[in-house]
Amino acid sequence: MDTQSLQAFLAVADNGSFSRAAEQLHLTQPAVSKRIATLEEQIDARLFDRIGRRVTLTEAGRVLLPRARQILVMVDDSRRALVNLTGDIAGSLTLATSHHIGLHRLPPLLKAYTRDHPEVRLDLRFLDSEQAYQGVLDGELEMAVVTLAPHPDPQLDVVPIWDDRMCFVCAHDHPLAGHGRLSLHALCAFDAVLPGPLTFTRTLIESRFAAAGLELPVALSTNYLETLKMMTAIGLGWSLLPERLVAGELHELQVEHSAIHRSLGYLVHRSRTLSNAAKAMLALLEDARDEASRRR
Repeated sequence: MDTQSLQAFLAVADNGSFSRAAEQLHLTQPAVSKRIATLEEQIDARLFDRIGRRVTLTEAGRVLLPRARQILVMVDDSRRALVNLTGDIAGSLTLATSHHIGLHRLPPLLKAYTRDHPEVRLDLRFLDSEQAYQGVLDGELEMAVVTLAPHPDPQLDVVPIWDDRMCFVCAHDHPLAGHGRLSLHALCAFDAVLPGPLTFTRTLIESRFAAAGLELPVALSTNYLETLKMMTAIGLGWSLLPERLVAGELHELQVEHSAIHRSLGYLVHRSRTLSNAAKAMLALLEDARDEASRRR
């Protein structure tokens, strides 16, 4: 098996399409098909069923999939280990981050990094924290700077960098804005606009309300916090948003409940050899750790 054929196999499996795989790999569709055919010939098994426009893995494909990922991760790991011997900080760094962190936390660090290490090609990917988390687990991403999971996978090194206080907020003309201190129960009488149900942030919020025996009255949800801020500002409901997003444009509610904090930080796979470029980024992040995160 050659790595190019395995890369083509993973691209088709992940995209469910030969044409989209070709776009991802910057190849023609016939070239991708040829690589898959070569791989199928080598293992003497069909890897995909093609029914109409749908492409699905066969049983052999499902068996090969995790092993193909492991092989490519090992090849990349070996390549990085050899490059690291030179001590140079160069090459490519694949870094995933959420839109909120990329906009509000990372810019000064990225500016310093690109200034100090001009030989590094930064492959910056904006993903939901949950997608980035899985990408690091699967070996597709070297590192991620995201909202940290409440219960991280033991295969990952997870380091908090920033403590993010979440504020209960509403529009200045929302009925809740005229109240004094509110209970969680009182909040539940009004619609909420919150992050999507599968996000780490939503899980954190739901756990607090569930502990009080309450169910969140979610009217609308989106994974983009800036969109949540807009929906809250025009009166579609109350929300919980990071302190940095509130800044006078929203009314902060006084709620009789201990403050809700989420951890923002980086994660890398314990079994992965980090490139010198990644190590340099981790050093910058460590220097940026706030006091609350250092105590964790």
